[in-house]
Amino acid sequence: MLSTRELCHILESGFLPLSCICSVNANGSLSIKIYDAASGRVDLLLNGVSQAQLTSVRDVSNLIGELRTELRAGRRAFAGAGQ
Repeated sequence: MLSTRELCHILESGFLPLSCICSVNANGSLSIKIYDAASGRVDLLLNGVSQAQLTSVRDVSNLIGELRTELRAGRRAFAGAGQ
């Protein structure tokens, strides 16, 4: 099982070149903010992410992959909004 500190470290380093901040809420769930440090634009903000299913590096890697897919989908939707 991963400690919360290890979990956040893996998440925070999984979105380069974007920046990521992982923090623990009062109820033990995670908040994950993925943003462009240069512009300050927030690309994805998740609150209430349960740590219960994130017990291995593979679980965290799968989450990062899912979030990257969401980021790409959001960018495509935004790019198509003006058409």
